Amino acid sequence: MGRTYFVDDAVGQYLSTLNTKGKPFLTGLFVGQSSSQKDYVILATQTPPMQDVGEEAPINKKGSLQQDRQSEEWAAEHARQVSRMLPGGLTVIGVFIVTPTELTKEVQALLQRLVFAVEKAVMKGKLWAAGEEDVSDRVALHICSTTKKFVCRTYDVRDHKCSPKPADWKYQNGVSASWPCVECAISVDIHIPVSEVSTSQTLEKNIQNGLARWAKQVNQSVCLINGQLKCEDSELLEGQKKNVRGSGHHSAPTFVVQLLKPMPQTSEERSTAAVQVCSSSINLKGAVFCRAYLHTNKPKVKDAIQALKRDVCNTISSRCEMLFEDLLMSESSSTSGAEKEFHGLPKRVFVPLTGSSVMFCDYMFGDELAADIQERFSEMLDYDTDDLQLDMSKEEVADPDAFKNSEGEKEELKNVVTDQSKISKIRQNVGVALAAAVTLVAVAFSVLSFSD
Repeated sequence: MGRTYFVDDAVGQYLSTLNTKGKPFLTGLFVGQSSSQKDYVILATQTPPMQDVGEEAPINKKGSLQQDRQSEEWAAEHARQVSRMLPGGLTVIGVFIVTPTELTKEVQALLQRLVFAVEKAVMKGKLWAAGEEDVSDRVALHICSTTKKFVCRTYDVRDHKCSPKPADWKYQNGVSASWPCVECAISVDIHIPVSEVSTSQTLEKNIQNGLARWAKQVNQSVCLINGQLKCEDSELLEGQKKNVRGSGHHSAPTFVVQLLKPMPQTSEERSTAAVQVCSSSINLKGAVFCRAYLHTNKPKVKDAIQALKRDVCNTISSRCEMLFEDLLMSESSSTSGAEKEFHGLPKRVFVPLTGSSVMFCDYMFGDELAADIQERFSEMLDYDTDDLQLDMSKEEVADPDAFKNSEGEKEELKNVVTDQSKISKIRQNVGVALAAAVTLVAVAFSVLSFSD
C-alpha cells in the first residue's frame, strides 16, 4: 500500500497557477514533514530561473528532457538553499514537474534523477545521519500543464534501483494551522583546531570534524520540556487542553526546551589524549535560537527532541557554511603570524507562513537589510512577505569588538539579552547547562593563527 500525502489547499492553489510559458517544463520542490503513518506537504516552490549563470537551462530542439543535466544541478542547488531556510521538523519532502502532454513519457526518468539529486544536495554536510526510523520515501508529482491532471509516485532514496510506487495526494485546509512548536536557545563554545596543511579541502574537513564532535555532544544531551523530564515514548501533547476557536483550529502550543549535557560518568578505563600539529584554530562562541515543529497526529516526545537537536546542528552548520564559503574556495585563506580575526555569524530571522503556525527562517548578516531577506524569500520560496512579518527579535549579530575584548581578558562572551528575557540558571545536580532560554542572543567566531 502506497503512502498518503495530506497537502495544504494553498499548495494546490499555487500549483494551479504554474505555467511553463513556452518552456518544455518547469520543476519545483515540496516542503513538509513525514511520519511513520502520514506525510504532510505545507509549501510548494518552483525552481527559480537560472539567471545567475547568465542563461536559462538549455532546451533540446526537439523538446526532450533527457539531456537537461544542468537543470538537475540547478534544482539540487535550489534545494540546498531552501533547506537552510527550514526550521527543525521540516524538510524537502519531494519534487514536482509541470510539462505539456507530449512529454509525459519522458517525465518519470527525469523525476527519478531529480529526487536523488535533491536528496543528495539536502543531506550534504549535515552533522547528523538519517536513522532507520526516518521515512526514506520522497514524493514525485507530475502535473500536465494542458489538462492539469497529476500523477503522484514515491521513490525510496535509500535504494537507487527502486521502482516508483503509487501514492495518494489529498488536499486539506489548514494542514499545519496548529502544529506545536518546541524551541530553545543554546550556548555555543566550539574550539576547532586547524591542521598545518592549509588547503581549502583540509580546512573544510577540519571544520566539519570539529562541528561533528560538538554535534555528538548535542545528540547525547538530555532534554527538559517546560522544565520537566518526560518519557521519550510519551505523547508530546499529552495533557494539553484543546482550545477550539471560531476558525475550527486548535491553538498551537509552544514548548520551551533546555538541553543538558549529562554529568561525566566515573570509569576505571584509561583515557587518552590526541596530539595534533596545528597552524591555527577557529573558535565559535555565543548563543543561537532554535525551533522545530511537529504534526498534530499524536507526536512523540522523542520526535520533538530529535527535530530540535537536528535544528541546533543545522543552524550552526549553515551559518558556518555561509561565512566560510569564500574562505574555503581560496587556498590563501589561512592567516600567518600571531594574528586574530574576529567575525560575526549571521543572525536568524523568522517569517510566518500564511494560514500556518509554522515559521520559516533565513540568515541576516550585519550589513544586510530587511529587503534582502524579502528578496531571498521571493526567489527561493516564491513567497512574498513584508517588513511587519519579519521576526528579527530572536537574535542579534554578535559584536566582534565585544568578542575581541572578552578574548583578551580571557572572559566568556557576554550575550545581549532584553529586559524581558533572562538566562535560566540550572542547578549542578541536574547537569551542566548546555542551553538556556533567552530571547535575544548573539554568535561570533574568531580565527587564531600561531606563529612558528
